[in-house]
Amino acid sequence: MTNTILVVDDKSNVRQLVREYITEQGFRVITAADGQEALYMARSHRPDLILLDIMMPKMDGYQFLGVYRQEQQTPVIIITAREEETDVVLGLELGADDYLVKPFRMRELVARIRAVLRRDGGTTETPKFLRVGEVVIDPVTHSVTVNGKSVLLTRIEFDLLFVLMRSPGQVFTRAQLVEHLLNSGFTGLDRTLNVHVCNLRTKIEVDPGSPKYIETIFGIGYRFHKPS
Repeated sequence: MTNTILVVDDKSNVRQLVREYITEQGFRVITAADGQEALYMARSHRPDLILLDIMMPKMDGYQFLGVYRQEQQTPVIIITAREEETDVVLGLELGADDYLVKPFRMRELVARIRAVLRRDGGTTETPKFLRVGEVVIDPVTHSVTVNGKSVLLTRIEFDLLFVLMRSPGQVFTRAQLVEHLLNSGFTGLDRTLNVHVCNLRTKIEVDPGSPKYIETIFGIGYRFHKPS
């Protein structure tokens, strides 16, 4: 099945260039010139992945993410000319899965797209579901519930939670977690891992400031608390 990619950028030459190249790589491509149009296109066509510029008129990329993440968990790769760490972190906090700074090589863009899409296509046998305390994760349907209530997670948040829950009580260094997520297509840095952990805590913890499940092991990394 051909994957559909939504390319969102206010510059027509960028949209055209990206569209032509990734179409040649076997993808179906639709485009939007701003966040408002992107919302319409995403809701109408349900793309498999969104390439999202940040600085746009009418509705910028941050505003788009703030709205769309309340509706869908479609993977999003930010494409931005702004490489300041605060801009990247804000995008990740709003639910982006990856980022790429302009100017970029088209081959790298396609590699990032394929890496993110691969997260849904693994062939390794997985358990039907995992339960630790009140948190239940189903790797088959990519669903998570906490105290019986459904929780929406991004791809990276889901993969991170699955790694931790699969070995409750085990301490993972940041480097180990980054390595696990690299296998799932994560291309961020060590510092961005902390952002994903923070986002995950916000969604599954009663008090994210005093987490019950995802514990920080200072100077080392993280572990999922194993109930006694």
